[in-house]
Amino acid sequence: MPTTTEPKIISGNANRSLANSVARRMSMHRGVNVGLVDARVERFNDQEIFVEVFENVRGEDMFIVQPTSNPANDNLMELLIISDALRRSSAARITAVIPYFGYARQDRRTKARTPISAKLVANLIANSGIERVLTMDLHAAQIQGFFDLPVDNLYASPIFALDIKTHFGDLDDVMVISPDVGGVARARELANRIGCPFAIVDKRREKAGEVAEMRVIGDITGKKCIIVDDICDTAGTLCKAAEVLIGAGATEVHSYITHGVLSGPAVERVENSVMKSLVITDSIEPTEAVKNAKNIRIVPTAPMFAQAILNIWNGTSVSSLFDTETLGPIYEGLYHID
Repeated sequence: MPTTTEPKIISGNANRSLANSVARRMSMHRGVNVGLVDARVERFNDQEIFVEVFENVRGEDMFIVQPTSNPANDNLMELLIISDALRRSSAARITAVIPYFGYARQDRRTKARTPISAKLVANLIANSGIERVLTMDLHAAQIQGFFDLPVDNLYASPIFALDIKTHFGDLDDVMVISPDVGGVARARELANRIGCPFAIVDKRREKAGEVAEMRVIGDITGKKCIIVDDICDTAGTLCKAAEVLIGAGATEVHSYITHGVLSGPAVERVENSVMKSLVITDSIEPTEAVKNAKNIRIVPTAPMFAQAILNIWNGTSVSSLFDTETLGPIYEGLYHID
């Protein structure tokens, strides 16, 4: 619903640098200063979260930028409490911009007597006063159906396609790799965007987090392989997949992962792996270890999120950002645009 006021951005502590980047991009598009709403989000001594908004937000179209990444519970509670503060301050509409949606991997019951935590989180968000959700690369597309409110799920593949075309040049010897059977649709979509074939690494797990066996489905001999996935957590499976690909005849292995969770020994594993590069987005605030890693590179999502926020505020199409023709000009100057 278009409004006569400017969209207003407020941020929790999860990824303030991304929120600032989004605000700067929106300022460029609007020709007026779009800064973060002045607020404090802090903790009492017992770790209770307290929020105070110092600006008038009555009747405003508010956008909360807050990924629910590690620490997931703290960042989720910040999001809910910020929303409650805005709702009680008479904000006209509250949109949650959640670049990384935590708990998304718990989207179904895999065993008896287990929760569907993604649905529980969706209920909490809806009941906090949030009226719309903007996110990126949900782990499972059906999570959109867990919400009884509009959900816009952006995709990183158009950004990755621009990055690949810029950094790889000739794509004749490039092949996109899905790290498992469940990621085939994601790999096929990126392969179609850059005009390359794709293959699959089929894996068998003995138990969660441990891979017993891997094999490549497809001929990758002499190819530069690009593994594409939505989440990289401990990087164990990713590094093992890279070894399997090199063993099957690949000349190079690169990875493009939307959400760089990179917990535990992940960064060390990536640095010591056969992968030439791991490319992630800034949907999760990168640690100093990630920033300093020699073979990890971060691509920005702020241009896409800024345009998506403006489209929501204007009441125009968000799905238009799925097209390279639309997204390309937004990233002009960062990538080579054909």
